[in-house]
Amino acid sequence: MPITRSIESQIRKRLYKNKAILIFGARQVGKTTLVENLFKDRTDVLFLDGDEADHREQLSNTTSTRLKSIIGKNIIVCIDEAQRIENIGLTLKLITDKIKEVQVIATGSSAFELANKLNEPLTGRKYEFHLFPLSFGEMVQHHGIIEESRLLHHRLIFGYYPEIVTDQGSEVEHLKLIANSYLYKDLLMLETIKKPVVLQKLVKALALQVGSEVSYNELSRLVEADKETVEKYIDALERSYIIFQLPSLSRNVRNEIKKSRKIYFYDNGLRNAVIGNFSPLENRTDTGALWENFFISERIKFMMNGGKDSKYYFWRTTQQQEIDLIEETDGKLAVFEIKWRKEKSRIPLTFVNAYPHSKTVIITRENYPDYLI
Repeated sequence: MPITRSIESQIRKRLYKNKAILIFGARQVGKTTLVENLFKDRTDVLFLDGDEADHREQLSNTTSTRLKSIIGKNIIVCIDEAQRIENIGLTLKLITDKIKEVQVIATGSSAFELANKLNEPLTGRKYEFHLFPLSFGEMVQHHGIIEESRLLHHRLIFGYYPEIVTDQGSEVEHLKLIANSYLYKDLLMLETIKKPVVLQKLVKALALQVGSEVSYNELSRLVEADKETVEKYIDALERSYIIFQLPSLSRNVRNEIKKSRKIYFYDNGLRNAVIGNFSPLENRTDTGALWENFFISERIKFMMNGGKDSKYYFWRTTQQQEIDLIEETDGKLAVFEIKWRKEKSRIPLTFVNAYPHSKTVIITRENYPDYLI
């Protein structure tokens, strides 16, 4: 039985409203499968692929007349890897404006590149969605909370890329392929990425610092590149849904750390593939970091899959008081302290006094499902 993706229902609600639907996400997270499942029972669907040279030629610098001849009697047009098509924004605009009976859906693995080509032509003419690796919540819906909870140790090591979840026993092989072949594929096509060796060193350095504050100056020394290059490459990695940043929250307390950041990976398995460590938890020294990365990435997926727009931070003072995750939604703060081991924990009083209306919780292996489904 196929695994239902959370955003599928959101996409269905926005079909046939005379707007293009755009689905962004990293390679191998299931964008093509999602689109195929949306229309598996229909015969009036045209699938086009930006990785195919003849499809790129047909869709580049085209006219509405030519597009009508390509589309024919189909009612739905799905364009995969749309970022590879020259002037794709204008092509999508022509379909949306001139062939109103047709619903067009475009997927792209390089969100930053595709978005740059789309923003102006498709202003007011698009719905955007983000697809991530599979989530804890999606897997609970698929085979139940008991089964998914049993797999927690496995998920912390191998993550949630669809191929990893569905082909058990071949996790290491698949993750190495994703890390070595797909991770950099789109990034290295960018003109701004001129030093692939630096990019690979940087990704590994970030993987080794998960859960720790990141210094661009320190990273520049580690990868032997200037600070501006490091910043540019981190931005590209973030916009391609490989990593995400948490800035520090700094509003009410004089000794709160300002302008600091932590960086996490959207998928634990990919992070472990980058450093080449698939050892079981009992043989690792980074279990706490893996647990922190898992919960924070899953919480973000849960909120975004539910269509909720939130901002995320960590908090720390110069006295080393710290909170792992702060989530701001509609001006309200939800505070999460994430603990792998059973130990007495509490939210620092400095924070509680400064932000008295926050909702606070200690996340453990016993209660984490309550905040991910």
